[in-house]
Amino acid sequence: MGGAAAAPRGERPAGLPVPDAEEGRTGRGETRIEDALADAVVKAVRDTGGYGGAVYLRSRDRRSLVLCVMSGVPRSLLKPWWRIPVSGALPMCETFRSGETQYLPDDRATMLRFPQFTAALPYSFAHAYQPVRVGGETVGVLAVLRSSSREPAGEEEVGEGLRRAGRDMEERLAEYARGLPGRTDADAVAYGIEYDDQPVSVRLPAPPAQAVAVGMIEWDLAGGRWSGDDDALELLGVSREEFGGTMAAVEERVSPDDLYELRAARRDAEDTGQIRGRHFRVLEESPDDSEAVHYRPVELWGHVVRAGSSGRLLVGALVDVAGGVTAAEAAERLPDGLFSLDQDGRVIYANRRCQDLLGCDLERLLGHYPWEVLTWLRDPAYEDRYRAAMLTQQPVSYLVRDPDGVWLGFVLYPGVHGLTGRVFRTAAPAGAEPGRALPPSSEPSAPPTGLVTTARAGALYHVVQMASVLTESVTVRDVCRAVSEQLLPAFGAQEVALYTVRDGRMYLLWEDGYPQHFLDPFEGVSLEADLPGVHALTTRLPLFFESPEELVGAYPRLALDPMTSWAFLPLIASGHPVGSCILGWNTPHRFTAEERSALTALAGLTAQAMERARLYDAESAVARGLQEGLLPHRLPTVDRLRVTARYLPGTKGMDIGGDWYDVIRTGRGVALVIGDVEGHSVGAAAVMGQLRSAVHSFAASGRPPQEVVTHTNQLLAELETDIFATCCYIELDPATGHARAVRAGHPPPLLRHPDGSAETLELPGGVLLGVQPDADYPVAEFTLEPGSVLALYTDGLVEVPGSDIATGIETVLSCLAASRTDSLEELADRILGAARRAEDRPDDVALLLTAYDPAGPG
Repeated sequence: MGGAAAAPRGERPAGLPVPDAEEGRTGRGETRIEDALADAVVKAVRDTGGYGGAVYLRSRDRRSLVLCVMSGVPRSLLKPWWRIPVSGALPMCETFRSGETQYLPDDRATMLRFPQFTAALPYSFAHAYQPVRVGGETVGVLAVLRSSSREPAGEEEVGEGLRRAGRDMEERLAEYARGLPGRTDADAVAYGIEYDDQPVSVRLPAPPAQAVAVGMIEWDLAGGRWSGDDDALELLGVSREEFGGTMAAVEERVSPDDLYELRAARRDAEDTGQIRGRHFRVLEESPDDSEAVHYRPVELWGHVVRAGSSGRLLVGALVDVAGGVTAAEAAERLPDGLFSLDQDGRVIYANRRCQDLLGCDLERLLGHYPWEVLTWLRDPAYEDRYRAAMLTQQPVSYLVRDPDGVWLGFVLYPGVHGLTGRVFRTAAPAGAEPGRALPPSSEPSAPPTGLVTTARAGALYHVVQMASVLTESVTVRDVCRAVSEQLLPAFGAQEVALYTVRDGRMYLLWEDGYPQHFLDPFEGVSLEADLPGVHALTTRLPLFFESPEELVGAYPRLALDPMTSWAFLPLIASGHPVGSCILGWNTPHRFTAEERSALTALAGLTAQAMERARLYDAESAVARGLQEGLLPHRLPTVDRLRVTARYLPGTKGMDIGGDWYDVIRTGRGVALVIGDVEGHSVGAAAVMGQLRSAVHSFAASGRPPQEVVTHTNQLLAELETDIFATCCYIELDPATGHARAVRAGHPPPLLRHPDGSAETLELPGGVLLGVQPDADYPVAEFTLEPGSVLALYTDGLVEVPGSDIATGIETVLSCLAASRTDSLEELADRILGAARRAEDRPDDVALLLTAYDPAGPG
């Protein structure tokens, strides 16, 4: 009861470079599938007026959609959705399954169609989705995010931009696929379009920044000689012909107020061997030819490279700092704290005032999430504010109380490349709570947004999604399949095993991903066994192991599979032990506190669903046994005829149907009967049993077909059950092939002729049984040719939701004609398969096939 099988050896994970880069290179020089999509994603965002975009591709096992390329959105923000089940209740999954473009202009539209998605990301933003196809096959989904508060774009405009992007991606992916090694002309166009790696981030184009001028210089410290390249002389504002090449010539170009800095730079070089950013101003030409003096700020950097008889030579650079450094100096003069986060939410700048207010120096903050460094910012509500700003692309404000009880106001100003924030001291307003939006009096420029105190988005979504799926799961098998389809992709696991406890022992219900026969030794183990899956159940505590060493240390005798991390989850329902769920990862996996809580909650949901499904399966087994007991256990053998039948329940639980069939010997030949009692209940099944017994009794007594149906109709009317039934009764003489038929509201029989053609026998008929006690039922006669096949069926075979019954009959008729097999058993299976392939019909189905073979025995 350990882990799962590793990925097949020798296979190249999707997204990794091909073994021979040149062999797999496309016309654009792309050897990775991410490279083929990167530019197209950026273009799609630009063409649709969005601020972010992403492409999901199908996984190798086709169970998941995996985030391949993203742009404009932080990777960390979407981490819970890097890998999602194809069956998930998410807009990208729905787009993949349906192949249709979707546009959700705001949070209201999202709530109506995808409430679980809104629960996980309760922010107002617009998002649109376009299926990505290659050769007519859907291989992924393009997603584009837009601000819902800015000028909205029409659905038609966004849709056109998405369709253009989809065509562009199809061309790029098709070209990529054609360049894969081992490709042949017989391969499908979409060959190799799959992904199982981590997502790749692509930056959206940023507005061009002011270029920073840098000039290289050499300074003979002993002799005072200066030399520089053209850029350095341009920064000094002097031509090469005018420049004297001495320290005195440089000083002439420097502001008198900054001469000390230049001379101090020389002392730095002599004392330490380097100059680190000495700042001074140099003369530059007036832009308006006026007499006013203009200066440009520059910095001098360098280090000594030679010492000897010729003296000390400093090699360095003169840097124009009119932009960045000057801006930073301005930020240092602000009374409020100012900080900047990169797109992923990590600190890249904080001025001195910000450091003072937060009580943390810049070195500790740089490159980290603020809520990781400052423990008092770890409230999920604060992180949620950052998430809200980045997804809505609107300013967000909120209150924080630091460890000393001081109230701080935060305002976040988002952009596609990151976020700028302000922090300042503020008086605590009435009813102040940490995380609450700032009142207008404190921060008029920041529109307040409602507080969302939800748990972390990823954990919440997985719990909500699993609850929804399990609610729709009816049988134990449904529950097991739902757990496998949801948990494996959601948490990136590769194996799952579900065990149930029965009579003090553990039995396997479902496994996925394990090596063949690996779990055989664990079947039926006692609850006293020294195994982690057993201990998780008996102690009712989940067990998590992040490495094989941890697992072996706790269970030295346990046989391991090729996994590296495991989770053993107890399934407890209403205090009752149900079983265990085991998950395995084939790469090292760290279980965060958030993930442990989510997995524990999901195990509880699974246990409740499992217990409910067990009761349902027991109830269903009783119902199926009752129904099967009312149908013939074995059809009689009749000379010159071959007969077979099929019954397929379409209902669940105790809602059993009333379809039946029978083959009865009569004094004149054999009766072929099929019928259907309306409704799905134990009562309907009981009426069906009474009708079948009545028909069997009347037919076996030698009554002609018309009397059999007439007496059966009168019997049903006398039962006063308010239940009606249909029936088709055909008496056949095997010696001659002559048949007499009576039909009471039942679909017409189908006949396949010896030449393979098929037709519907439009026989005259009467009303349903039980409607009119004195109803008259006409008799129709026909003759079967040798080699003919007669098909009787109930309406569940031909009823298609959204279509008429004639279409369903044509489908079965076409299958009957096209299936030239001599095996009646195979023909019956093909008919059921053809009729039920398009939709899972909710009604029961009965089918009775008879082949007339006068050359047979008798």
